Amino acid sequence: MQSNETIAAISTPPGRGAIGIVRLSGPAADKIAGMVFRFGRPVPSFESCRMYHGRIVSPRTGRTVDEVMVSLMRAPRSYTGEDTLEIYCHGGPVVLQSVLDEVIRAGARPAGPGEFTARAFLNGRIDLAQAEAVIDLISASSSRAADLALSQLQGTLSSGIRSLRDAVLDALAPVEALVDFPDEEIETDLSAAANSIESISGKICSLLNTYNEGRIAREGLDIVIAGRTNVGKSSLLNRLVGRERVIVTPLPGTTRDFIEETVTIRGIPVRITDTAGIRDSSDAIERRGMEMVWDRIASADAVLVMVDGSEPCGEEDIRIMSAAAGRPVVPVINKSDLAERFAAEEMRKRLPDGDPVRISAVRGDGMEELEDRIITLCMGEAAERKAEAILTNARHKALLEKARDLLSGAMEGLSRKASPEFVALDLREAADALGEIIGETAREDVLDRIFSRFCIGK
Repeated sequence: MQSNETIAAISTPPGRGAIGIVRLSGPAADKIAGMVFRFGRPVPSFESCRMYHGRIVSPRTGRTVDEVMVSLMRAPRSYTGEDTLEIYCHGGPVVLQSVLDEVIRAGARPAGPGEFTARAFLNGRIDLAQAEAVIDLISASSSRAADLALSQLQGTLSSGIRSLRDAVLDALAPVEALVDFPDEEIETDLSAAANSIESISGKICSLLNTYNEGRIAREGLDIVIAGRTNVGKSSLLNRLVGRERVIVTPLPGTTRDFIEETVTIRGIPVRITDTAGIRDSSDAIERRGMEMVWDRIASADAVLVMVDGSEPCGEEDIRIMSAAAGRPVVPVINKSDLAERFAAEEMRKRLPDGDPVRISAVRGDGMEELEDRIITLCMGEAAERKAEAILTNARHKALLEKARDLLSGAMEGLSRKASPEFVALDLREAADALGEIIGETAREDVLDRIFSRFCIGK
C-alpha cells in the first residue's frame, strides 16, 4: 500500500440508486478533481468540507459525463488521514463507472479491497480493532450487533486493550532491570509486579467472559423447535416469522426436513429451525429427518421443547424431553386456547431448569413471554446491557487467551523464583499479543488478511 499514490473507487453498493459516490484519497485528489470537474468557472482551490455543484467532463472529448456534487476533506481531518475527495453522482452503474474511468485516466489508481480503511489505520486515524469494527458495522445483521460495532469503532475496546498492555509493560520494567543489570544490586519489588500481573489476568478473564455475548450479537442464535408430530411446531415458526412460511395441516409428518428462518428478537438475530416431528414411522425419508433432529438439538444454542397441551403426555414427548435434558431448554406447552390435559408437572420433572411457557401458536398468546425466555436463557443479564467493551471477534479472543496464558506463566515463574529472563520473555510476548489486537505489533500478513475482507471502496 503506497500512500504516495492517489486511489479511487466506487464507494456505494452495486446496483441503481438515487446517489452514488466515487471516492478518491491521496496527495493528488484535488489536482485530479480539478482536471475533470467543472462548475461554470475555474476552481482556484477547493476549500475543505465544502460542497461544490458542477459537472464531470471528460478532458479527452469534452463530453459531460454527469452533473455532480463534489466535496474535499483535507488531511489530516478526513477518514483516511489524507486528502479525500468524494464525487456524488446519480446512482446508475454506467454513470458511476464512467466517472471512475475519467478519474483513473486523470491519474488515480484503482483502490484495492479495504484500502481506504487500511490507509486510515496506517495514518493513525484508527487502530486495527477499530478498523475491524468498520466491517462489523457494515455487515451488522441486528441493532445489537451494530451497537457493539459502533462502540468498538469509537474505541471502547481499544482503550481497554491499550490500558492492559501498558500495565503489562509497567510490570515488565522491574523484571527487565534484573535482566539488564544482573551484577548490580537493584532494589526491585517483584511482589508488586506479581500483584499487577494477577490484576491484569483478572481483567483479561472478565473480558473473555463477554465473548459468548458478543458472538451471539454478531452471529445470532440457533434455536431448534423439537416435539412430536402435530404439536404445532410449524405454526410456531409461522407465528415467529410473521407469515405463513410453512404449510400447516392436520396430517402428521407434514415436515420431513428442516425449515430455517431468521427473525430478530430483542435486537438479536435468531435462526429458528422447524424440525420433523418425532414418532415411529416406516417412511425412510421421515425416519432420516427424525434422526437428524437429534444432531440439531445437540448443536443448538437453545431448544424449544414443545408439547400439545390439549393431549396427555405420551412416550414420544418423554423421549424428546429426555434427549433435551441438560441442554439449554425452553419448555413450551402449546394450544393454551384449548382445555389443558398435559400434566405440566411431568415437564417440570424432566426439564427442571424453567417453568413451561404456555402459548397458543394459532392465536399468538404467550409469544412475548416466549421471546423473553429465549433471549434470557441464552444471554442472561447481558441481554439488557448497553454496548461496552465486549468481545465479538475470534481473533481478539485468541490473542487475549494467549496473553492470559503467558501472564500465568510469568506468575508461575515469579512464584518459583525462576530466572528473570524467562519471566521477562513471557511478559514481553503477552504485551505483544495485546498489541496485535490494536495493531501495534501486528505482522504485515495479518494486516493483509484483515483488510482483504473489506469491499472495494471502503
